[in-house]
Amino acid sequence: MNQAENFLQQKLKERVDKGLLRKLTNLSLPIDFCSNDYLGFARSSTLNELIEEHIFNLKPHFNGSGGSRLLSGNHPYTEETEQFIADFHHAETGLIFNSGYDANIGLLSSIPQRGDTIITDELIHASLIDGARLSHAERYKFKHNDLIDLEQKLKVAKGIIYVVVESVYSMDGDLAPLQKISILCKLYNAHLIVDEAHATGVIGKKGKGLVVKLGLESDVFARIVTFGKAIGTHGAIILGSQSLRNYLINFARSFIYTTAAPLHNIVAINCAYQLLANGDETNQIIKKIDLYNHLINDLDLSIIPSKSAIQTILFSGSEKARNAAKNLQDNGFDVKAILSPTVQEGKERLRICLHTYNKDEEIINLVHHLKVLSKHE
Repeated sequence: MNQAENFLQQKLKERVDKGLLRKLTNLSLPIDFCSNDYLGFARSSTLNELIEEHIFNLKPHFNGSGGSRLLSGNHPYTEETEQFIADFHHAETGLIFNSGYDANIGLLSSIPQRGDTIITDELIHASLIDGARLSHAERYKFKHNDLIDLEQKLKVAKGIIYVVVESVYSMDGDLAPLQKISILCKLYNAHLIVDEAHATGVIGKKGKGLVVKLGLESDVFARIVTFGKAIGTHGAIILGSQSLRNYLINFARSFIYTTAAPLHNIVAINCAYQLLANGDETNQIIKKIDLYNHLINDLDLSIIPSKSAIQTILFSGSEKARNAAKNLQDNGFDVKAILSPTVQEGKERLRICLHTYNKDEEIINLVHHLKVLSKHE
């Protein structure tokens, strides 16, 4: 066995010994409380029909784009879609990337320079962390949603300062105190970057996100909106000024050096936004969230309060979280345990995602089973 193969097997064995080995599964359970399809767009027949209609009218000549946006992969429809989405979110303009990961990597690896400072909430997504690591800027983390700690980091920051947060955190489901963070950024001349991945479609009127809900559009340097969650498709867009868009086209490597998404995918994104703009799905998901929160308050479980579609039950240890998830899965609920290193050791959890298609009785039944679990904790 060569050294590289030995290294791979040793690292995998360490995961097995700790009970943390990740595996791909095809587990399909009848009641979805796991996926990020908050508004049901990924399974929507209405959206599917709208996409087919637009594809028929547009009649794209190719199955794929054939190259990057800077070569053969650009299309007027793509640019129209970018502006349509930017207008929806009250932004000047935007640039579509192939995924949220690509967007975050491209943004943070290209803009902050040597001598600048990136300050991130300790719970930001891995893609934001990786993007920051690829830059040559100084990096600091502040304690989650801790304004005092953030200000301490701002006081020692140098160069152009970027503060990076999520509006809704993907594992805790809680919201960032964006108004107060924005005030601090203004005080220290810092530039605020907000990932709205889990706020889009859920938070604010028509799901325009927390930034729009709070009226902070002009105070945010860049927003990242992803399409693979509530929008039910695939890809992401970075929203901001025309200068930001032009800069990313010229310097974001994850945009420049990748094949553009096929036009079929852009049509799906455009149609999903039409559905969001004209539908009532955001109000529907808010009702489901309110029902769950009303019911869960009576249980003796460790929870993180959340007004988002992401709800969390904390367990002290991987085995307890895994056993709780198996109990729910045995009863038909698709709920996953989130273990370290995805979350901090000792804060393993059940991550429960609510959807417009979850029937009220399914939510009531889920909480009933959680009540049973709480008695054995």
